[in-house]
Parts: sequence; structure tokens; C-alpha cells
Amino acid sequence: MRLANRHALVTGAASGIGLATARRFLAEGAKVALLDRDAEALARVAAELGAPGIPVDVADPERVAAAVDAAAAALGALDAVVNAAGISRVASPAETTPALWREVMAVNLDGPFHVCRAALPHLRRAGGGSIVNLASAAGLVPRPDYGAYGASKGGLLMLTRCLALDLAPDGIRVNAVCPGAILTPMVEATMAAQPDPASAERAFLARYALGRFGTAEEVAGAVLYLTSAEAGYVTGSALGVDGGSAWH
Repeated sequence: MRLANRHALVTGAASGIGLATARRFLAEGAKVALLDRDAEALARVAAELGAPGIPVDVADPERVAAAVDAAAAALGALDAVVNAAGISRVASPAETTPALWREVMAVNLDGPFHVCRAALPHLRRAGGGSIVNLASAAGLVPRPDYGAYGASKGGLLMLTRCLALDLAPDGIRVNAVCPGAILTPMVEATMAAQPDPASAERAFLARYALGRFGTAEEVAGAVLYLTSAEAGYVTGSALGVDGGSAWH
């Protein structure tokens, strides 16, 4: 029960890493509020887990503020935030339209900022807490056709480090997890969209020392550690869960 008496908000909680994190947090004793823009999937997950589900698009700052307030009210407090909502778009520079660029930034970079900003009064009221942002190994090293996605995750890493400095006086730790090849619905869709999915998968995994996809549960374990008291002296860090990524 490493998160007993903790009150956590998880975005992107209807699937993938967000869902795995929510399940792990509940198993470790936390009260958890689930946020996701897929209202139908969120309702199913909320019923399954017995946790409050709040539909919201993290790209909308006004709705985010209302959703975070609703989450804090449902939980009775808020002292942990996990920003797991994200989208992936693979496109060459010529194919990356302004609309695609803006879409990726709005969810992957603006979204965590909106959530952190809305959560800040609640975290301060709780006397401190933890924020964990789901960045990516793609935010650390360049990859072909990942310009928008890599820039959004690289920006999220810098936001994480800046927030760690700014919020340390409030007792709020801010860290990031950088997953590599994690088999989530988002990655499955990316692979399926390739001209030769099987060949693309082999080439993709060849760049990882462990030679396999990771699981959402393995990433959730890293998020749990950074949120728990065991990481009490850890802030501003980017923890790689990437199977020995060798993209560079």
C-alpha cells in the first residue's frame, strides 16, 4: 500500500499507460480520479475500477480547470497528478501541416501545462505532492518523421524541469517518465498505419537492446515509484523506461 491516503488524478486513463497507472495506484491504496476525452471508454473503465471518471479534452484549458476541480472534490483532496494523455502523429516535414503540428502540441504539451496549472492550488492546499509527466524517449533523441511528436515531448521534458524548480518551495516534486517502445493502442495504431506493418515493427524493435515491446504495466511501475515516498528526494528527473533505446 505504497500510496495509502493519497489522492491522484490520472489523465489519459481510459487506455494504455494511463489505465495501467490508474489500476496500479488503486491497488497501492490511492484514491484515483480518471480523466479522458473518450467519454464512452472512460465510463466503462470508471465502472470497472469503481473510480470517478471525468470526461475532458486536456487541450481545452477552461474545461481542464473545471475537470481538475471536480476531481479534487470527488477525491476530497489532490496530492498527485499523472499526465498520461497523449497522441502520436508520424509524418515527414512536408506532410506535417500546421494543423497537425498544432494538434500534437495542444494535447502533448499544452495539455499537461493546463492540468498542472489547474492542479497547483489543490496541491498547495494539500501541503505538497507529486506530478509525473509521461514524456518519451523521442523527446530525448531525434527520430525520422517524428518532428512534431518529438518536439512536443522534448518541450514537456523542459516544462517538467522548470516546474520542478518553481514548485520545489511548495513541496511539490515534478518528474517525467520517458517510455520507449510500449505496446499501447496508440503504438499499435501507428504500426498498423505503416505500408508494411511487420517490417516496420522489426525495424522499430531492432533499435532496442531488449528487442521487445514494453508493457504499460512496466511504465506504471516507474510512475508509481516517482509518486511514492520512496522518491522523496527525486525531482526534475527524466526516468527512461525504454528497453535500452538506441535511436541515436
